Amino acid sequence: MRTFLIIATALLLAGCEPGATPKVADQHQLADYRSAGELRVATRVGAASYRSDTEGRASGFDHDLLQKLGERLGVPVRFVLFPDATRALEAVIRGQVHLAAAGVGRNDRLPLTWTSPLREIDYVLVGRSDSPDLVEEKDLTRRTVSVRHGSLSADYLNQIRKRVPDMNLHFPSNPADEHLLNELAQGHLDLVATDRVQFALAAQTLPNLAIVYDLPVSSTIGWALPPDAKGSLAAEVEDFLSTIRTDDTLARLSDRYFGHIRRLDDTAVTTFLARIQARLPRYRPHFQEAQAQTGIDWRFLAALAYQESHWEPLATSWSGVRGMMMLTSETADRLGVRDRLDARESILGGARYFAMLREQLPDAVPEPDRSWMAVAAYNLGMGHMNGARTIAQRMGKDNTSWLDMKTVLPLMSRPEYASRLKAGAARGGEAVIMAENIRNYHDILLRLEGAYVPPLQPRGLKLGAASGTSPPGDG
Repeated sequence: MRTFLIIATALLLAGCEPGATPKVADQHQLADYRSAGELRVATRVGAASYRSDTEGRASGFDHDLLQKLGERLGVPVRFVLFPDATRALEAVIRGQVHLAAAGVGRNDRLPLTWTSPLREIDYVLVGRSDSPDLVEEKDLTRRTVSVRHGSLSADYLNQIRKRVPDMNLHFPSNPADEHLLNELAQGHLDLVATDRVQFALAAQTLPNLAIVYDLPVSSTIGWALPPDAKGSLAAEVEDFLSTIRTDDTLARLSDRYFGHIRRLDDTAVTTFLARIQARLPRYRPHFQEAQAQTGIDWRFLAALAYQESHWEPLATSWSGVRGMMMLTSETADRLGVRDRLDARESILGGARYFAMLREQLPDAVPEPDRSWMAVAAYNLGMGHMNGARTIAQRMGKDNTSWLDMKTVLPLMSRPEYASRLKAGAARGGEAVIMAENIRNYHDILLRLEGAYVPPLQPRGLKLGAASGTSPPGDG
């Protein structure tokens, strides 16, 4: 009740700003989604829930799930952006939206109806990697923890403060996790309370952050509906969630957005960020030219090249593959690459080779799984990938799903499975690691580097046709 009074008071006093909630005097009860002709959803911009690229194409874990819900309900989804989770939840309480989906942990103290869990979360304290270790609660003496007001972690930290009165709590005016973690990395904050996924996403570009203390608090992420949501929408949402758990849609989307994070250690991230500054600028035009020829986002090609050679055009491996894109001599000949050690030739040839591999996969393989399987085939060869897909089918797994295929590929090195492959044994586990690393590098480049829009082609000139749809992360 106290939390509700705080929210209600804030609503009465708050003014209206772009993207924020309007004054109480301006509100009206929203019609149900059928009468409104749309499902109106409150969310916030963040790597986990909702994000958009430089061309305005939206994506995100909650975004993608809600688009599928809208298809199920037969109405478009309208996303209403709020600056933070607190205001998104306020919009539900005030009847401005049908539900909130902002990556918020379930908090039963708020006057809301929560859906069944979408994923589990646990909470941590994050500091800088050079900050003193926290072994027990008393180490929080004279430390300042920044935390979102009304969150479960704030509730627990208030309990700690009773035992450690010299610990300070800071409730920032902008409590978005991404903002707080960025301020922490720059040295403007001491400690930040967040969940482990938010930390992992931030650490992709802020490698000087580290988890310094595990809070004994866990919760689940759910969607928030109005407190009296006992009508058809609540039932239809639960029926939808039950379906996507059964058909693995939820598992696949969870893997798409969270399955690869924290596979790179801090040293790898630091090195990659440094090479984005030192090496990438001289090769960026070649990657963009390759995008113009193949239709594959240049940042995806750059991530592939970094995994292959760390953007070193003279790279050579023990197996004889060479150059920026680490092509074999046979593949280079097929692609017309005369000099594998020429950065531009290698990048254009490697991009064409990747596009060919992606095109060879059956139409039943959707994006982004298609691109990730093509990356594995880039490492293994399409023969081994087809063999692994056959094994997956015999095991009763979905050979169009990367979530299933990345559990099958490591089996290819075992004799009992290798004997079934025409191409023989393969280091499928290495191909999985390679693909997951590229997913991380691509995510980082999407956040740091802008999209490239090729110039209009002169009439009569035909560049290489794009195959399939854009690789993961482009929309």
